[in-house]
Amino acid sequence: MPAEFSRYRHLTENFQHELITQANVEDVNLPGDSGTLALIRLDNHEEKRPNTLGPGSLIAFGEAVSAQYARAESGEIAALGIIGKPGVFAAGADIVSARELTETQHGIDLAELGHDVFNLVEDFPLPTFAFVNGSALGGGLEVALPADYRTISAATKAIGLPEAFLGLVPGWGGIFRLPNLIGPEAAAQVIFVNPLNNNKTLNGQKAYEIGIADTVLEESTFEQDSLEWAAKVVGKDEAALAAITDHRTHDSGQDAWARAVQTAEETITAKTGNSAPGPLRALEIFRQVSQSSREQDRVREVDALGELLVSDEFKNVVYGFMELVQKRAKKPAGVPQASPRKVNSVGVVGAGLMASQLALVFAQQLRVPVVISDLDQQRVDKGLAYIAEQNSKQVRKGRLTQEQADALTGLVTGSTEKAAYAEADFVIEAVFEEISVKKQVFAELEDIVSSETILATNTSSLSVTEMAADLKHPERVIGFHFFNPVQVMPLVEIARTARTADEPIATAFELAASLRKTPVLTKDTTAFVVNRLLLRLMAEVQKAFDLGTEARTADQALKPLGLPMTPFELLSMVGLPVAQHVTESLQTSFGDRFYVSKNLQSLIDHGVTEIWSTDESGAQHIKDSTLELMEFGNSPQSSEQVLNTVLEALAEEIGLMLKDQVVSSPKDIDLCMILGAAWPFHRGGITPYLDQLGISQRVNGAPFHG
Repeated sequence: MPAEFSRYRHLTENFQHELITQANVEDVNLPGDSGTLALIRLDNHEEKRPNTLGPGSLIAFGEAVSAQYARAESGEIAALGIIGKPGVFAAGADIVSARELTETQHGIDLAELGHDVFNLVEDFPLPTFAFVNGSALGGGLEVALPADYRTISAATKAIGLPEAFLGLVPGWGGIFRLPNLIGPEAAAQVIFVNPLNNNKTLNGQKAYEIGIADTVLEESTFEQDSLEWAAKVVGKDEAALAAITDHRTHDSGQDAWARAVQTAEETITAKTGNSAPGPLRALEIFRQVSQSSREQDRVREVDALGELLVSDEFKNVVYGFMELVQKRAKKPAGVPQASPRKVNSVGVVGAGLMASQLALVFAQQLRVPVVISDLDQQRVDKGLAYIAEQNSKQVRKGRLTQEQADALTGLVTGSTEKAAYAEADFVIEAVFEEISVKKQVFAELEDIVSSETILATNTSSLSVTEMAADLKHPERVIGFHFFNPVQVMPLVEIARTARTADEPIATAFELAASLRKTPVLTKDTTAFVVNRLLLRLMAEVQKAFDLGTEARTADQALKPLGLPMTPFELLSMVGLPVAQHVTESLQTSFGDRFYVSKNLQSLIDHGVTEIWSTDESGAQHIKDSTLELMEFGNSPQSSEQVLNTVLEALAEEIGLMLKDQVVSSPKDIDLCMILGAAWPFHRGGITPYLDQLGISQRVNGAPFHG
């Protein structure tokens, strides 16, 4: 069934910068006189860029497959194989170019093209093999799924369908083929759960275990071993075929489908608040797969992909993920030309939970000695015990050997004397959030450490300038603000005062990268970026509640944004006293636009730790005893009014931050909110979202992005 692709060539005009992935065919003699395999090798011949699939690449691949039909029918070949270039099978669609599409029909045509090409593989009259020698993501995995058989390299690090994360659907047959191959429950994990959990992927072994691949082979001899395995299949080796059949056994019954759909529904609700159209469209298609033909599924996938490719949500994800997380995060703004100081030892002042987390990350990532200290030995021992337990957990999960865990634990020592920091190159304080306490810590350290030692604070809201004001060497003091939990959250805000020298800032950037964190440089202003915006948001919701808005209305008003938790849930997690303290600091610095709640203070004064309580059934309610501690106004708002008020407040605050040059660009605001506050990727960063709604123009007179 050879195919002709001329009707799709117009698409290449929309992908003028596409790096074509060539599809070169070479004949390979299979071992054991099993005949000739036509091997299509996907390769863009660009060492630093993975194979991607735009229209030009798809047409090249389709023509290569189509040309093998006559050879198959004549008996010239015995099988068809597909392999990638070293380390990469195919990394999926060319999404950077795809975001330039402006017409739905172009998206539909691109989806149709993918189906036409991959159906050629599935309908090929001889055995077909995908030799997955490296990463296969999205459309790259969809290249492999139509093949009759798949081998995979044990060294493969990334297998998955990330489209739900990207604001799309697997639009080239993936939603249909994957559950039919591995069962609906495993497919739901790959299509929904993994991408919506920080874009998680599978390694080669795991991809084999869930049935995506029929065998897993060692990297060093992968291609030759794949050919030998293919020869057995072509030669109808009974043991090989029986092993494949046994490995592919899965439950595709109605109950399995019901469980899979429920998993997908719960994941989408929990991770996006049902606010992202891509996952919802994927779910709509997934629900119907068990009762659908390939052609019926094709129609649904094509329609969905055509619409989503020109949506704001898709363009937002490409901006947030590709421009910010993939590019700007790796080339941050404001890195000085000065050479960074080498950090051979680290001090962490404090031994509480935050300090212990910091010490653990420094030890794990830098592999240098780390010293923690606290007021008494009991607190020090508790911190050291926490670090030892976290390393032991990694042993139980198989991520560390016992020897490695012991070595990491041994890197961290404790003391009740700050003299232990005498040899440290970098000391960060994580003590109580009170300016006088922190100033005292730095004053004591300055008499102990070298004059070149960098002093850092993990403060979330206090003035770094004030902490350094009375020191002999204020130029070496920086803010180095991590987010909780430290091991999970990728952002570090680096705060520079007017007196900070270049070397400490250069060192901070390099240190953050060594810790596998993303640094963003901020001016030394109260609460920097993330906490300033989050507290403005939370204060506006609290104000609406205090003025008489029903609690559920106020707390659920931001649901359309798809944030990971509601303001009241975030308040409980952060802690009422901490949130109130930071808000008070912000009000002191910036005035009454930061609302300090008397009701919240009343709860704090009476030892109440949450607004919502949870009953035995898991339902949220506010206890009568909590309500009795608060007083409310008589000016309730609707959820729409609360949402609009919050968004206008955020637009105002961001405008003021940019005017004050807290960061160098709106992109840094967006990057901070994505990495530090889990702002949803499909909202593209907070500034483009405010632009799209017209709020930034209304509040500030101009959009954040021209």
